[in-house]
Amino acid sequence: MKKWIFRILLVVVALVILGMLVMPKAPQAAYYQNAPRPMVIAHQGGDGLWPSNTLFAFEHAAALGVDVLEMDIHMTKDGVLVVSHDDTVDRLTDGEGFIKEMSLAQVQGFDAAYDWSPLDNGAEYPYRGQGIIIPTLESVFERFPDYRMNIEIKQEEPSIAKPFCALLRKHHMENKILVASFKDEALAEFRETCPEVATSGSRGQIKPFIYMHLAFLGRLYPPNFSAVQLPIEDSGITLLTRRFVQVAHARGLWVDAWTIDDPAEMRMLVGLGVDGIITDRPDLLMEALGR
Repeated sequence: MKKWIFRILLVVVALVILGMLVMPKAPQAAYYQNAPRPMVIAHQGGDGLWPSNTLFAFEHAAALGVDVLEMDIHMTKDGVLVVSHDDTVDRLTDGEGFIKEMSLAQVQGFDAAYDWSPLDNGAEYPYRGQGIIIPTLESVFERFPDYRMNIEIKQEEPSIAKPFCALLRKHHMENKILVASFKDEALAEFRETCPEVATSGSRGQIKPFIYMHLAFLGRLYPPNFSAVQLPIEDSGITLLTRRFVQVAHARGLWVDAWTIDDPAEMRMLVGLGVDGIITDRPDLLMEALGR
């Protein structure tokens, strides 16, 4: 029995070494060239500080000195890509309805800060009535042409892959963007449409990588994406460990943690060697990093 166990271990070790030598690694992305580590990624522009996914938030985050502006996109009925986390305007604005069923004029007729409140129990609705609207993605590109952006595709039907890719190419943003999505099909379609743009792994891609890692076979995983973006833990399982980060790096992957608002967790993640931290409180992360 001991001989068989030893032989199995030898096979596993041989496979791991083979994976390190010949298995394809993550595609290298211009998005990450000369990037600081860890990057400060302002989630929705800093949702704990300013009305989320608005130019107002992005401007303040940029003034703070963050490295990446993170945002989500949908498309209006008349084919304009807009920045919004939700598929409806119900939660944060004074309106109701699905974005994909409204024109841009209708979407931008609502107050994007109407029902937004800060996370630190400050004054309720401090930016209500100040003319803050849901921005178009193009307006974000025009305002921040040199900024790294992490853009999550939220809308799946109808597809927004082609207009999104066309807009990236129009504004020459291909090397400044990391595209993410929880939706496997949406991300696969985007990769096929816009192969020159870096992407993170979708949920369906990251799960097998995690399982292989837990089985000490993570170095055999052949990614076709550039980054993994994960919470610290999920379903009672700690995902972000020093070993996980090391294995991901061995496969050429960058590791971003989300959504981290606690300074102690921020410092812990820095110690693990993560490459980016997505946060609603970029001010606290900047302070934790001494920046």
